[in-house]
Amino acid sequence: MGAATAKRFAEAGANLHLLDINETGLEALREELTEFQREVELHTIDLTQKEEIDAFWLNLGEQAPDILVNNAGMFPFRNYLETDEAFVDKVMALNLHAVYWMCQNFIRRCLKQKKPGVIVNISSIEAQLPFKADLAHYTVGKAAVIALTRALARDYGRKGIRSNVILPGGIVTEGTKSAAKLAWRDPHLLKDAAYFWSRLPLGRLGQPDEVARITLVLASDLASYMNGAVVPVDGGFLSA
Repeated sequence: MGAATAKRFAEAGANLHLLDINETGLEALREELTEFQREVELHTIDLTQKEEIDAFWLNLGEQAPDILVNNAGMFPFRNYLETDEAFVDKVMALNLHAVYWMCQNFIRRCLKQKKPGVIVNISSIEAQLPFKADLAHYTVGKAAVIALTRALARDYGRKGIRSNVILPGGIVTEGTKSAAKLAWRDPHLLKDAAYFWSRLPLGRLGQPDEVARITLVLASDLASYMNGAVVPVDGGFLSA
């Protein structure tokens, strides 16, 4: 979804700062973006480390992005009773804490330079309707992202900073493809998959670009009166 979002923003005329721990993946994405002839800066960063997040913003100097999209995340399966502190801390560090510190740095920069800004955070339908077993750690973090987004919308809307959050449903990504392969070997995962499909009104999974397009809309003036919104992109799953 991050790659699809980068392509849509570049197509719309945005210059980009792309952050990822995977340097090879970043380089490959930059090659794909050359057709749009935009400025693309790559930053190899471990978003689970606050000091690396702070260093990224410090090293930007006077540059100040006016849009922040927090998309990075992980969803490892583990039974709630088998989770330990190290495991939960690792998941929360990426799924919640990275979002928290990225938003804090972004808002500080906007206020310092007295300029408006837009935040689009990526949560999950799991945050509102937990349907998959063994994801309590993921669900809690993604629910907190919704709470954080709405709090920032309340606190900084009058300062010209809009914050909204997207809840993707079943989207075809490398992560969901890996989970699908596991499902054929695990009857519990297969049962969850069958349940998911049974209540999916559109009857298909979504594509990363379908999330990217909504991200672009929320970041643009087309959504100028949207602030604190929780927007499902889930094929109707939450409404079924």
